[in-house]
Amino acid sequence: MNPSLYQFNTRALLASLGRGATLDDIPDSFINDLANKGFDWAWPLGVWTIGPTSQSISRSNTAWHREYEDVLPDLALEDICGSPFAVCEYAVDPTLGGDRELAHLRERLEQRGIQLLLDYVPNHIGFDHRWVSERPDFLMQGTEEDLARAPDCWTRLSSGAIAAFGRDPNFPGWPDTLQLNFFNPHLRTAMIGELRNIATRCSGVRCDMAMLLEPEVFHRTWGGRPESRVALQESFWPEAISSIRRDHPHFLFLAEVYWNYEPKLQEHGFDFTYDKTLYDHLMHHRGDDVLRHLASPRIDNFRMAHFLENHDEQRVASRLEFPEHKAAAVISFLAPGLRFLHHGESNGWRTRIPVHLGRGPSEVTNTEINQFYDRLIPIMNSEVAKHGSWQLLSCAPAWEGNPTHNHFVTYYIAHPSGDMLVAVNYANYQSQCLVKLPQHANLSGKVRLTDRLSSAVYDRDSHELVDRGLYLDVEGFTAHVFSLSRADGV
Repeated sequence: MNPSLYQFNTRALLASLGRGATLDDIPDSFINDLANKGFDWAWPLGVWTIGPTSQSISRSNTAWHREYEDVLPDLALEDICGSPFAVCEYAVDPTLGGDRELAHLRERLEQRGIQLLLDYVPNHIGFDHRWVSERPDFLMQGTEEDLARAPDCWTRLSSGAIAAFGRDPNFPGWPDTLQLNFFNPHLRTAMIGELRNIATRCSGVRCDMAMLLEPEVFHRTWGGRPESRVALQESFWPEAISSIRRDHPHFLFLAEVYWNYEPKLQEHGFDFTYDKTLYDHLMHHRGDDVLRHLASPRIDNFRMAHFLENHDEQRVASRLEFPEHKAAAVISFLAPGLRFLHHGESNGWRTRIPVHLGRGPSEVTNTEINQFYDRLIPIMNSEVAKHGSWQLLSCAPAWEGNPTHNHFVTYYIAHPSGDMLVAVNYANYQSQCLVKLPQHANLSGKVRLTDRLSSAVYDRDSHELVDRGLYLDVEGFTAHVFSLSRADGV
């Protein structure tokens, strides 16, 4: 199955409902709309408790304030809630309604066939987490020399101890978080305990920066420290995932992952991993690279999570003009795997809300983009697209010496209820190609191709489609999603 996931910024959504709104105030109409559109999963970003210290850091960081003010010219201090990735406790923030209201939200979603996905942040914790005082050995501890050498990576705690900010090896630390010490086996056990707690509240988790816990990555970040004498021999993830699935066999694991670690994390048991490579190729207009990536034998497309935006990335409507946006969406959301949409994406919203903010700007819906998604989402969540047999097709030159066929991305999706042909020219100029339908395609006589994204209908001979191929001559960033049927209606 190729499921679909809808992410929304919990605090920003509640702020739009009025001051003091909690999870119980999310209207049934919002949930009904997700169900009616066929979404399988909902991810309310950032329901866990954010402590006062991490929140204060977010509010006092002047560099971050510039970004906040760009988003909210009328910024008030109470708009800065702190980062949901500086978790104080895996309990629902009381300001959002607490654990009882999360359980009620889960019930409301599941009544409509939607599963609940929540955050799991394994690499670091917020300053107010109980382990800071109770289990300092769970933190990456440092020295005065560390603090003097790299003040953007280390901090002095109120106890006087020096600890590392949470970080990845390529950047300074996140100053509202503290790094967990995965060289300590007791910490690994405790983090599985935290995951077990989360697994009682939902049906799946999105694991933040999951590759940071891989032994070679963790050693690259923290090797050379006294703790690293205890070498990490095994990844945290296989044990953690198998532990949860003993009690929750169908629990879903989604990994935020970069740096070509997708296959390894899939081997560890993750159901889906972010496909940042496809995203980057689409954002940089590289149709030939898109095709090579989807054809690569090193990745399993059916276990990739495809997206055009999320809370970390800029809004796609602010990056791509509409024709390109449309073409990228068809490629991304009709590829197999998890189809991952972000709140406001289908409305053409243009402003990314920093995760430290609990309120977003009021935005106007882009009618053209909205109407396009009103066509695409039912296709994406159809039986054919969710359960069909997917095949990447190769395109031939329309005539000798014409290289523009390299810019076409084409899929064939076969299903007992009817087949689909997806064809996209991912270049900014007119291109031509011949795309052969598979030999096993159940076609005979005259075939009708009905474009689900427009009113276009074409009748073609089935033998021509299989033997010579469908001739396409289309403008730049043109996307077709053809439903195939017998032209005589039989």
